[in-house]
Amino acid sequence: MSDIPDRAALVVHARDSIARGSRSFAMASKLFAPETRERAWLLYAWCRKCDDIADGQDHGGALSVVTDAQARLSDMRALTDRALRGEPTGDPAFDGFGLVMRECAIPARYAHDLIDGFALDAADWRPRTEDDLLRYCYHVAGAVGCMMAVLMGVDPADEATLDRACDLGLAFQLANIARDIGEDAAAGRCYLPVAWLADLDLTPATLMTPAARPRLGILGRRLASMAAQYEESARHGTGALPARSAWAVLAAAGIYGDIAR
Repeated sequence: MSDIPDRAALVVHARDSIARGSRSFAMASKLFAPETRERAWLLYAWCRKCDDIADGQDHGGALSVVTDAQARLSDMRALTDRALRGEPTGDPAFDGFGLVMRECAIPARYAHDLIDGFALDAADWRPRTEDDLLRYCYHVAGAVGCMMAVLMGVDPADEATLDRACDLGLAFQLANIARDIGEDAAAGRCYLPVAWLADLDLTPATLMTPAARPRLGILGRRLASMAAQYEESARHGTGALPARSAWAVLAAAGIYGDIAR
């Protein structure tokens, strides 16, 4: 296997990845100081690649049917662990991830927590309660919020600020779930808790029927309200960040706040 590409090449790859995968976050990242911006791109590229591996996508887009979820998860874990050890992976998204984890001393447990979220999907897991939903949101987004906070200079021992960073990740994911109810249903997924559906006499099979639309609106508003609460909590943590990082985080929160409202 070839050596890890130099940092500049990894940054260019990551910059191109975020430009393709999320124009809104690409714009928000421009508010970071240059070094932080590059590091955020490197972390984003890994998150995006993991998501694409799990869902059979290329920088997002329509979900495809995945028949080898466990094999994909195993590949993701192996490449991530190799990157964390500082070994070349043959994939610039994973090589760049390993670089930023070392540069910022980000605890590896957060990367493992994110992959555990993909494992829930691979196991066709569904939340039964609101607590289950929030656990899933932590794994697939709250952990990334914690990684971003450390990347921006937060001490890994500063649990109060990391909790607020986690809250922002929860807000983003709740907004995503609200936005993607229809797309997820078409792919055979449902992230709405079973208990919520039962309260409204709904099931995943009936969720998108015309008769369910008024009740679907209730569920969407419930998700949006939760997202707004976690977003507001997250704003209280921005005072611990460098000014430009706080500005970028608030800009990103505004993007998703508009989705949730």
